[in-house]
Amino acid sequence: MDAAFLLALGLLAQIKSDKQQPGSVIYSIQGPGVDEEPRGVFSIDKFTGKVSLNAVLDREKTDRFRLRAFALDLGGSTLEEPTDLEIVVVDQNDNRPVFRQEVFTGHVLEGAAPGTYVTRAEATDADDPETDNAALRFSILEQGGPQLFSIDPYTGEIRTVQVGLDREVVAVYNLTLQVADMSGEGLTATASALITLEDVNDNAPEFTRDEFFVEATEAVSAVDVGRLAVEDRDLPGSPNWVARFTILEGDPDRQFTIRTDPKTNEGVLSVVKPLDYERRERYDLRVAVQNEAPLQATAPWAERGQARVSVQVRDVNEAPVFQENPLRTSLAEGAAPGTPVATFSARDPDTQQLQRLSYSKDYDPEDWLQVDGATGQVQTQRVLSPASPFLKDGWYRAIILAQDDGLGAHQPLLPAASPPSTATGTLSIEILEVNDHAPELSPPWGSLCSAPDQGSGLLLGAMDEDLPPHGAPFHFQLSPRIPELARNWSLSQVNVSHARLRLRHQVQEGLHRLSLLLRDSGQPPQQREQALNVTVCRCGPDGACLPGAAALRVGGAGLSLGALVIVLASVILLLLLALLVALLTRSRQQSWDKGLLHGLQDDLRDNILNYDEQGGGEEDQDAYDMDQLRHPAELVALSTPLGRPPLRRDAPFGRAHPQAARTLPTSPSDIADFINEGLEAADSDPSVPPYDTALIFDYEGDGSEAGTLSSILSSLGDGDQDYSCLWDWGPRFARLADLYGPP
Repeated sequence: MDAAFLLALGLLAQIKSDKQQPGSVIYSIQGPGVDEEPRGVFSIDKFTGKVSLNAVLDREKTDRFRLRAFALDLGGSTLEEPTDLEIVVVDQNDNRPVFRQEVFTGHVLEGAAPGTYVTRAEATDADDPETDNAALRFSILEQGGPQLFSIDPYTGEIRTVQVGLDREVVAVYNLTLQVADMSGEGLTATASALITLEDVNDNAPEFTRDEFFVEATEAVSAVDVGRLAVEDRDLPGSPNWVARFTILEGDPDRQFTIRTDPKTNEGVLSVVKPLDYERRERYDLRVAVQNEAPLQATAPWAERGQARVSVQVRDVNEAPVFQENPLRTSLAEGAAPGTPVATFSARDPDTQQLQRLSYSKDYDPEDWLQVDGATGQVQTQRVLSPASPFLKDGWYRAIILAQDDGLGAHQPLLPAASPPSTATGTLSIEILEVNDHAPELSPPWGSLCSAPDQGSGLLLGAMDEDLPPHGAPFHFQLSPRIPELARNWSLSQVNVSHARLRLRHQVQEGLHRLSLLLRDSGQPPQQREQALNVTVCRCGPDGACLPGAAALRVGGAGLSLGALVIVLASVILLLLLALLVALLTRSRQQSWDKGLLHGLQDDLRDNILNYDEQGGGEEDQDAYDMDQLRHPAELVALSTPLGRPPLRRDAPFGRAHPQAARTLPTSPSDIADFINEGLEAADSDPSVPPYDTALIFDYEGDGSEAGTLSSILSSLGDGDQDYSCLWDWGPRFARLADLYGPP
């Protein structure tokens, strides 16, 4: 089966079978464009086999169609095998080229060499790339000035073509690009290219003037005194624009500095060390400026890269200055009134002299010192106590003021004087320790075994109120006035503050009074002769005095045995009398209805509370009989009835309802539950009054004249209470007297 292609009047091809005569064959086609999407594009005459085009073809959507052709006889039988029919859509230049972006951006350094790559333009064309319909060519239609850029017509790369790119002249270039198909002769499209020139440091900063004039006040620092303006054509804010200033000469003591204002790029001149008008009235500085980034080698030379700055120092009334501050000196303790301490003098910087200044005290907590207002001489006006709380580690501190008259030396003719200036000076006085105390025994008594070979002897110690080096080491010696002491006693040094006393041979038991001589290490040394009471006694194998030994181990002057017996007998007699009185009082207080437990006269927790000692109160374990709480089983016997129920005077109708017997806990861990159950039973007992009721906690005893403290029973008297006595109790009871006393 043959297929013929015709290109007229919509006829594409004709299919013809060689198996049958024309008119006896039926033709059909299948495939995309017929019975598949897009449907209805092609059709065939079933008798002639002519294939026709029914719609406009778009190669950009479908560039070819593959159909199947069939030939059948009139009976529907296949005459030949199906034939492939391929229809190729021939391209036409019906699509314009399109740039991928409307605006292309590029960056290049100013002053770049010719041929430097900048950016690339890209475009597409929907036509057949194998035909000239999609052959694209690029060009630059407009540059807005000199021809500084070129574009490759085939690749679209944009490059520089000559020197002369200057950001300070033109910072951004806007190029109009064109692309055309048919090798530049067909359809066209346009786009833009924005090319930004990046800044380089090709312009040196320059001062706006050759010389600047500023003023600075003396005696101040960390202040700004002037601004140095510069200009730079490079990109503001970039390192190529930021200025850095340097003081080349005129500031040997580095009293000035220049920093850069980040917003204005000005140099801010500051004083970092106080200026002194009396030393120098004017400063001539030579200042240079340069950029933070290095300057291009091809950049032009700056005509005003340096400038002169004249700084005029303004005179002010300066505060006096102490020649030595703080001033440290020393003084012996106990110095008499009028003792010179020091001359705390100052000078006036304006006059460089000591005159025209007045002195006074600002801080002298003990009011110990007095200051001469004209000369600054300091002396004592009374004796300073060594126990003063203002002595810190042996040092006393005072503050002295020096004030001028407010007249500067270089401006005496001003219509109004400046306020007086004041200087503050610290005077530190070291109080030197004086050896004015002799050492003394501590304690001046002790005991020794009567046998020299028993015990370790008596260790003696000494103390001294003086501070080092006027204290230890101490020297212990038997009094040389009593030579016979050395026959029975010996002293040996143990360390710098202790010595040991021993017996040379056995002496009579009892109290012995020795005389010792003690000397310290001060210059000059102080010594004291002091009595030592030594008790000699019989000792056991351990070297301790035996009980009932004849010797008495007492401190102080000593007591005779008879006197001690009398004292002990008197003490015992007084104790017996007190015990007898307590028993009589106790017997009168006993009654069968004193407590809630009949037959049990004392509460289980009725102990003496010592409230004048630390602890005390109900939280102190000594306040209760804790054994009763730790062994609750022992209280079982107390729960049995002891007779008729006790009379409760704090309950309605004078008698409480009987309560059911409760089983006491047998384990300490059940005590908490036992107590909580008792509290709950008491709270729910209707016979217990809720608020103020006459609660009988105990009886004062028979015949007591004291009345009850209950507010309820106190109102049961025959007459009203008399509160007039409250006025006699002093101002603290005045409020109560107003409330309860007579008007």
